[in-house]
Amino acid sequence: MSRLITVAIHTYEKALSLRSILENEGIEVTLNNVNLEVPGFSSGVRVRIKEEDLPLALRIIENRELFSAPTSAATSSHTILVPVDMSENSFKAASVACDIAKKRRASIVLLYSYLDPYIAGNVQFTDTLTYDIGETGARELLVENAKKLVEHFTERLRAAMKRGEVPLVKFEYAVVEGVPEDAIIEYAKVNTPRLIVMGTRGADKKESDMIGSVTAEVLDEGRFTVLTVPEPVDISSSLTPHNILFFSNLDQNDILAIDTVYRLYGSEEAAVTIVHIPKKKRFSDTSADKALKRLSDYCRDNFKHYHFVSVPVNQADGDKEFAKLQAERHFDLIVVPNRRRNAFSRLFNPGLAHKILFQTDIPMLVIPV
Repeated sequence: MSRLITVAIHTYEKALSLRSILENEGIEVTLNNVNLEVPGFSSGVRVRIKEEDLPLALRIIENRELFSAPTSAATSSHTILVPVDMSENSFKAASVACDIAKKRRASIVLLYSYLDPYIAGNVQFTDTLTYDIGETGARELLVENAKKLVEHFTERLRAAMKRGEVPLVKFEYAVVEGVPEDAIIEYAKVNTPRLIVMGTRGADKKESDMIGSVTAEVLDEGRFTVLTVPEPVDISSSLTPHNILFFSNLDQNDILAIDTVYRLYGSEEAAVTIVHIPKKKRFSDTSADKALKRLSDYCRDNFKHYHFVSVPVNQADGDKEFAKLQAERHFDLIVVPNRRRNAFSRLFNPGLAHKILFQTDIPMLVIPV
């Protein structure tokens, strides 16, 4: 049996609230040291969980808003958001999302955003012209056409489910007005999906999108767990990764990020290569090697289905060493713990996830830390 450990000591009311939140995420909780019949006389309650559930419990506890009782918005955390633009790669992303949703007992939300060209007309042209545009019902027609496009997409997805080509899961769609990246970010802030799955173009086509990539903007926001599905990738390799490259920051967030991968893809066997690219002089070579070894040892003990190896990487030759590793091990998933950066930093010093997005055609899981 798994050992029980104490993750928090609270008053009776807060302990009940925390237990409700943890159990809502599938974590078994035991309360100790409390007079359950007369809880007002208790000085404290131990909240205890199984040791293997510790990484997920820590992720929940470190978010302050989770200490309040679950609201109606909490139910939306069991959804996977898939932004679509009706392209073939959007359909591929939706198929990957359905496979994950089936394993995680989640539902899918297909999000389509459209731009209203008549907003600019209201500003630039005369009152008479604006009135004429309104009279023609152009905006109503625009919304109607957007809904028809999404409905056609959903019918295609539903047909694929009936044929057994895509796992059968519950899904719905949402149509919103706005710039795609802004619409995705705002929708995710309000509805807090468990995961965002986004189709991306091939590396050879991303050069022209370097400034305005929708996926890059969502990654740079740094608040959401995002899985990218590049256009050239074989869809089967995105469903169950077997060779994973994990970029480590050498802090406790690494364990939380690995736990996210483990829970997302289940208990399938996989090889995980842990790489640390040093930043300035935070770690000496010796201390970084020791930290990598400790992280690998911990992961071997707690994530039994994964085989871990650690590889230190020289900052100056990072790109060359990454290419060499990819040629040797043929990674089918890259995992990047991602911190939110301010607008100035994002513009002049893009984050690692942003850089990798434009350099490779390997699916990437970006996890906020």
